[in-house]
Amino acid sequence: MAVVRNVACAALLCAAMAVVQAAGLPSFDETMQAYQASDTMLLDRSGQPLQRVRVDFNQRRGDWIAYEQMSPALLSAVLQSEDKRFWSHAGVDWKAVAGAAWDRVAHGARRGASTITMQVAGLVDPDLRRGEGGRSLAEKWSQAMTAWDLEEAWSKPQILEAYLNLAAFRGELVGIDALSRTLFRKHPSGLDWREAVLAAVLLRGPNVSAQRLESRACALLRELGQEDACQSLGAFIAIVLQRGGAWDGVDRQAPHLARLLLSSLKRDEPLPETWQTSIDGDLQRFVAESMNRHLHMLRDVDVRDAAVVVMDNETGEILAYVGSSGAEWSAAAQVDHATAKRQAGSALKPFLYAQAIDQQRITAASLLLDSPLNLQTGSGIYLPGNYDGGFSGWVSARTALASSLNIPAVRVLTMVTPESFAAQLNRFGLGLDRDGGFYGYSLALGSADVSLLALTNAYRGLANGGVHAGWTLDAGGKTEGNGRVMSAQAAWIVADILSDRHARSRTFGMDSPLSTPFWTAVKTGTSKDMRDNWCMGWSDRYTVGVWVGNSEGASMRDVSGVTGAGPIWNDIMRYLHRSHPSEQPDPPAGVVRQPLVFKGVQEPARVEAFLADTAVSEVSLSTQELDEGPLLPSILYPVDGTILALDPDIPMAHQRVRFVLDGVPDNVDADGFKWLVEGVVAGKGNGVLWQPEPGRHRIRLLDPSGLERDSVTIHVRAPARTLPSLM
Repeated sequence: MAVVRNVACAALLCAAMAVVQAAGLPSFDETMQAYQASDTMLLDRSGQPLQRVRVDFNQRRGDWIAYEQMSPALLSAVLQSEDKRFWSHAGVDWKAVAGAAWDRVAHGARRGASTITMQVAGLVDPDLRRGEGGRSLAEKWSQAMTAWDLEEAWSKPQILEAYLNLAAFRGELVGIDALSRTLFRKHPSGLDWREAVLAAVLLRGPNVSAQRLESRACALLRELGQEDACQSLGAFIAIVLQRGGAWDGVDRQAPHLARLLLSSLKRDEPLPETWQTSIDGDLQRFVAESMNRHLHMLRDVDVRDAAVVVMDNETGEILAYVGSSGAEWSAAAQVDHATAKRQAGSALKPFLYAQAIDQQRITAASLLLDSPLNLQTGSGIYLPGNYDGGFSGWVSARTALASSLNIPAVRVLTMVTPESFAAQLNRFGLGLDRDGGFYGYSLALGSADVSLLALTNAYRGLANGGVHAGWTLDAGGKTEGNGRVMSAQAAWIVADILSDRHARSRTFGMDSPLSTPFWTAVKTGTSKDMRDNWCMGWSDRYTVGVWVGNSEGASMRDVSGVTGAGPIWNDIMRYLHRSHPSEQPDPPAGVVRQPLVFKGVQEPARVEAFLADTAVSEVSLSTQELDEGPLLPSILYPVDGTILALDPDIPMAHQRVRFVLDGVPDNVDADGFKWLVEGVVAGKGNGVLWQPEPGRHRIRLLDPSGLERDSVTIHVRAPARTLPSLM
């Protein structure tokens, strides 16, 4: 009966020969062009590889590998295992078909007789793909007919090339490139006999056990005359089958950039096989090396993370994007710190001063009082302080901004208002989470959270004369933005201030990482409790933003923008201008340079920049200030009526209030002055630190003779959160 059934099947097969015609097939070129790798290769602006990005997680497919790029050992092993008469048959190996039929009729054994060409037919024609129950006789004949057509239309090397690129090998691995890069960590051109044979037997049984693979591979090696390769074959197979993640032959330089690119795509938008970005590969590597070097020097002060963004001022192209310090330093190397939002600290001050100058509320020469300040807010008294804990008295706006004095910035914000300033920051693309009323006056000191990417682009807006435009990661890409946000005149004046090393010397000295041998404008920022520090600045061609901190928000120890982020910023700027120095742009029409002298304050005579209708030649304190005569010794801080709230997050033993003297003549020793709190001596001299206790306290100042010179009353509240006081 079995013979009768098989004869009947043969008859049906012969009948099918007359009626079944092979479906239209794609050409080889069409098949190759339709192939899409599961990864996209990111290239730098010169076409060099940066990073391979996985975009399809259903299958892992590598690059399409040409026949000429495949290992000769691989080709021999696959033909020996899958189709010994490949080069001589016309698509169907009738000898193999006859042998398979006889085995089935005589012994009931199933043996495959499909040629490589027939398998390719099933791979390129969806109608011929093998179902779960196998193929019917009619489907097998259609497959054979299609194989004949393939042999007519395609060359033998093309058929073999398509087979090795489209066939499934193991698990998610499809194609020889994915297999070779994942299991063998090399390009398919370099496969040796042992690797080639393992690839060949995986084609026959993609998911069989390791023991079965070893047996089949060793048998195939003997057929090929390579039996010596059977030695330790089992251990080799065990190792390679455990490997995951594809080796791509690329020094992965931009993992966070890759994620940023993918997040910018529209849903279901197809990805090209290669994506040429705006990144300068040499610069990208230099930035990573600089970060690594400086983090090594900062490891003893609890610094582990950093991020850098470099932009072209004119085009908005991102030239370098390093989102993390990497696994060697960071506890969260996968976090993109360039897009993570952190408190900006003093890095927001340039936008505040520029807005105030633009509104003609101040000039660069305006005098601002750097002295204790308390402001009534809806949440209580806001008491800002300077980074060094001291006060400078009357200073110009130029000095206040360049030296990053906090109290003058808060005074400027009282003129501009937090609501107006927050709106301005948003026009520069910073995307604040709350309105100005939420931040209050602390917004002057950077209490808002911003990302390094957005802040770098906002600084680029200052570099471009107050014009905001978006950034791009495409080489030669176009950007759009909010257009002009402030006048070119105000932006130029702020740039002039931030490039003035003399004006910043009060805080940073003349020689610091903020100084470059060519023109640059730069500003640092440090957030509350030293959790983040920034160095942001630009030259005539580039804007560079650097953030340094810890991904988990832990405080650094004695690290500021000038010691943490500043050296990295300086390194990058020097690299960018190693062959062409930066020059200060000419002032726009409407800016005048006016010789200026100051009277009654310690500000040097200079040539100052003004909006045309605000220029003056002399600045002095009011007549009332000058006529008051010598100041009597008094209490400068705390101010009478001050309300202090103890911070529950800080141990009581670490909370202090500084007592500051004012008006002590130069010929009088300040150490002779005595401070009494509720009649108890708290200390002597200027800058006494007193540990506050809840309650109402009277503070008295006695001169060296014991005479009371001044007194104030303050209130200390039990632990309750205060508004932030950022440095």
